[in-house]
Amino acid sequence: MEQQQLLEAINQVMPFGKYAGSKLLELPEPYLVWFHQRGFPPGKLGQQLALIYEVKLNGLEAMLRPLLK
Repeated sequence: MEQQQLLEAINQVMPFGKYAGSKLLELPEPYLVWFHQRGFPPGKLGQQLALIYEVKLNGLEAMLRPLLK
């Protein structure tokens, strides 16, 4: 995983749904679990959501918070 992709993912804004306008890193874990169970959307956003899901699952969120813009 490239550093730039990770930075883009954590700073990507959720474009739809209950949490529209929130950065992906700020999404609550249960919301990401819901996507994981039902399937992430196709394309780049889905890949980014899957990455953030893994970040939160592995307890790495606090380490990445300082990188939010």
